[in-house]
Amino acid sequence: MAEEHPREFDVIVIGAGAAGENVADRVVRGGLTAAIVEAELVGGECSYWACIPSKALLRPGTALHVAQSVPGAADSVTKVLDPAPVLAYRDYFTSRWQDDGGVQWLNDAGIELVRGVARITGPREVQVDGVDGNSYAIKARHAVVISTGSTPVIPDIPGLRGAPYWTTRGATSARQVPERFVVLGGGVAGVELAQAFARLGSQVSLVARGRLLSAFPEEAAELVAAGLRADGVTLHTGTAVLSVRTNEQSFSLTLDDGKVLDADKLLVATGRRPALDNLGLENVGLAAVEDEDDGGTAAVRISTDSTGLVEGAASDGTSGLWLYAAGDAAGTPLLTHQGKYSARATGDAIVARAEGKLHRAPKPWTHVTTTANEHAVPSVVFTDPEVATVGLTVEQAQERGIRAGSVELPINVSGSQLYAENYQGWAQLVVDEDRRVVLGATFAGPGVAELLHGATIAIVGEVPLERLWHAVPSFPTLSEVWLRLLEKYGL
Repeated sequence: MAEEHPREFDVIVIGAGAAGENVADRVVRGGLTAAIVEAELVGGECSYWACIPSKALLRPGTALHVAQSVPGAADSVTKVLDPAPVLAYRDYFTSRWQDDGGVQWLNDAGIELVRGVARITGPREVQVDGVDGNSYAIKARHAVVISTGSTPVIPDIPGLRGAPYWTTRGATSARQVPERFVVLGGGVAGVELAQAFARLGSQVSLVARGRLLSAFPEEAAELVAAGLRADGVTLHTGTAVLSVRTNEQSFSLTLDDGKVLDADKLLVATGRRPALDNLGLENVGLAAVEDEDDGGTAAVRISTDSTGLVEGAASDGTSGLWLYAAGDAAGTPLLTHQGKYSARATGDAIVARAEGKLHRAPKPWTHVTTTANEHAVPSVVFTDPEVATVGLTVEQAQERGIRAGSVELPINVSGSQLYAENYQGWAQLVVDEDRRVVLGATFAGPGVAELLHGATIAIVGEVPLERLWHAVPSFPTLSEVWLRLLEKYGL
């Protein structure tokens, strides 16, 4: 039963994942009141079923491999992982799927938690079906923010829809390691979880319609493919699945090359889309459209400006500036750190508009915009070897009318030789030839994730190459590759 008089907050945030928490935190710090609505665990997908548990599953295998790759250490370590302590390590980092710490953080921050499923019923109006069985009507004075994350895209393969397959949630929360494991999808989640389970003892096959890591440079993807093969993963790239048959305790997949793969567990990791279904957006003029990437399912698509303001939402007669989206729901790059970045900008924009300090489109690179989403999105594939990339590719830069070039070379410096015997790595810089600044960078190899933030700073700061040459890398570290890249460029 709904309350007779809706409770009011300055801001209502739908979704208590990383983005939602950051929006709510910024508006409260700015002096506004906030309620956050969440039906599942406070902390969201990343904390319990995505980036945190997947990295916890990967890290022990990477650490073991590093030790096995260093003379003097290799003879002192085991050759295989024991799955039980690895799964326990994963359980620790997910707080055993309990969100007491997240709830306490909300309380300490002064953010009210409403447990339930939210639905927008009109401008600034939200109905919550509470987990306690009651229904709550709440109203926002300034803004409603959608931060509901993303949901898996399931391909339209005969026999798949009704099968008990895993999405990333099932894989990252697994209680046992399957003997035979098949992964559909050659993107980041697919390759990471394929390697994690291979190193835990599964016989893994990975099937991808295109090449592995198609969003990354091919040289980097080939290093990852070699790493997967070294761990015993069988790769079926450029291959489609024709059908899936489910037996009592197993799966059989027929591929378009005639092969049949049998598996005890099947992971579908073929992409994600913003989770905007059943939010009531049609009540404020945002209609569902057919989603070609998700089997023709009707889905809502929204468009936001650089502050996260949703375009086209109905007004309540006072102002149309009330509905926002942050993180995956806004269609920003589906990365936790970019979601948190967009959430901080959105929260600050809401506060600025509430104070009458923001009246028109803000300038780029100010604290209320997400300019970096267009220029400098860092991303890491936490396989072994890693791939770390940020900024534009040569092709993307040229499409924008930029005269761009690149320089690339194998990572072969004293730091890499000390890091591991027979170290294999690759690095690339993309350069604006007219302005002489870095537009993009990719590093592939063991341990390269920690090289990425330096590249991100160089791109965001538009540091001239001649000045960047004076940033002397410490010896002997992997960062010495920066010097080699600039030397090859001609500095």
